[in-house]
Amino acid sequence: MLTVHNLAFSRAMRVAWLLEELAVPYKVKTYARTDAYRAPAALKAIHPLGKSPVIQDGDLTLGESAAILRYIDRHYGDGRFSPAAGSHDAAHHDEWLDYAEGTLARPIAAGFWARKNGTKPDTRTREELATHFGYLTDTLSARPFLLGGQLTLADIQLSYLLAMAERSDLLGDWPVIQAYWQHLKAVPALTRAIGKTGPIMPDPL
Repeated sequence: MLTVHNLAFSRAMRVAWLLEELAVPYKVKTYARTDAYRAPAALKAIHPLGKSPVIQDGDLTLGESAAILRYIDRHYGDGRFSPAAGSHDAAHHDEWLDYAEGTLARPIAAGFWARKNGTKPDTRTREELATHFGYLTDTLSARPFLLGGQLTLADIQLSYLLAMAERSDLLGDWPVIQAYWQHLKAVPALTRAIGKTGPIMPDPL
């Protein structure tokens, strides 16, 4: 059976969400964070980077959210949550998958840590967030999901960052993004995933 190695309050919820959507049997092994909000050393026994998520599926050990989502969708879902290969939508889908962690994550994480440390984001972070949230608002103003009318891996990949932004009080001036995140949180498979992996964000910080 596929195993999801789940650090508490981590991106592993993305993986569990997709597995729930596809009704793939899996088990979750959860690791508590250290007092410094880091992964414990035990995760390095699973993957050399000691990060989460990591999955083990037979003799395959795989890290990185986007790589895991692609693998599961291809291997277990016949590409159900990805646009047709070779299409323009597929190219944009890859763009969104890479954008989430490659570009958007940095300013949101900076906002999260500012909130956690009792400070405010610096000017550069605020400017970056305004650019990114404006981009997302323009994209989502006329569609329920990033690629149109259907949930894709891109939406699942973005979900953790939206939870982090919400927990850091970064979405107050962005009602379109708030509505999109509320829409995602109402998806039954995400609710089931959170029931297995635990809350997405700590409360209190």
